Amino acid sequence: MTWLDLPDGTGFGITNLPYGIFSTPGTARRTAVAIGDRVLDLAAATGDPVHATGTLNAFMARGPAAWGALRRQLTAWLTDPAHRAAIEPLLSPRADVTMHLPIEVADYVDFYSSRHHAENLGRMFRPGTPPLTPNWTHLPIAYHGRAGTVRVSGTPVIRPAGQLGAARFGPSERLDIEAEVGFVVGMPSTPGEPVPVDAFTAHVFGVCLVNDWSARDLQAWEYVPLGPFLGKSFLTSVSAWVVPLAALEAARVAPPARDVELLPYLDDSAAPWGLDLTLEVRLNGELISRPPFKQLYWTAPQQLAHLTVNGASLRTGDLFASGTVSGPAGDQYGSLIELSWNGTAPLTLAGGARSFLEDGDVVTITATAPGPGGTRIGFGEVTGTVTPAPRRAPA
Repeated sequence: MTWLDLPDGTGFGITNLPYGIFSTPGTARRTAVAIGDRVLDLAAATGDPVHATGTLNAFMARGPAAWGALRRQLTAWLTDPAHRAAIEPLLSPRADVTMHLPIEVADYVDFYSSRHHAENLGRMFRPGTPPLTPNWTHLPIAYHGRAGTVRVSGTPVIRPAGQLGAARFGPSERLDIEAEVGFVVGMPSTPGEPVPVDAFTAHVFGVCLVNDWSARDLQAWEYVPLGPFLGKSFLTSVSAWVVPLAALEAARVAPPARDVELLPYLDDSAAPWGLDLTLEVRLNGELISRPPFKQLYWTAPQQLAHLTVNGASLRTGDLFASGTVSGPAGDQYGSLIELSWNGTAPLTLAGGARSFLEDGDVVTITATAPGPGGTRIGFGEVTGTVTPAPRRAPA
């Protein structure tokens, strides 16, 4: 229990304590922890300059022992009334602060780990053939994205323009969402040394929400033979709050059964890290999907192991995302290309039919997970408003 008066049903209770970067008018960016509808200024509470750097990177680089020590300290401060007089003045209403990108993103990798999503796209674009490519059940497929265009929730989504086909240029007409979960690397690794699945918690600091906006028409024209490029690189949105792995122990579940025997470096059976997260996707305030993350075929430790098995090293601030999360039912798909079945079955919404995003549309993704003692862990939200493409023409 905490001495704070928390809102009913808050996902930011004492069992969560997510980290973010905030500022107030006239002050510099610094680290905060969310508790209920307030934020605790860690720079002021701890006196540690690592929390006044304007990013979580320096603190994350201290490693799991430091992460655990601060979590224990925060729990003590917020549960023992003896600390109330010192801590309460350092709390600010969340509504009164501005949130910023929580990490300085080093590298960004996006996986393709939802079987239902991959099969749906396979059925759309390769009818009459097996929906999964032959390698899909053997390794976590991914592409290397653009770290420089990862932005915090609330950043406007400027409609991208590009080649829409041979000798045709213009704004994307098939702008889409991808409801995803991201994992933030705190501890780097040594170049040339793969990170095994059982070292996941030694390197990964926490979890956030991701919307990897996608221009499906740009993507369709450019992706052969090297995969996504301009159809993805214009913007990736992340939530302002990073939930520490320590808050998610009660959410751990076994992943779905695998079709083939995995190579030893991908065997996570000794310590499975499937997560029972339920995402909710809203378009202009209307709930359109509830993707279940626990059905993801490839887990985050497997993704991390595959990401480094060739000797590629981790850096503090690396972000790797799950790829679109979709379930088996039509109201569990994590993208509009699935929800509208590539535009052949538009969604009927209060504001009109939608196959893909229109200018002015607002997309919000939230998520919760079970916490200890029947509590719920919240992840905040990742939201974005689509704005028109600027007038431009190719050189």
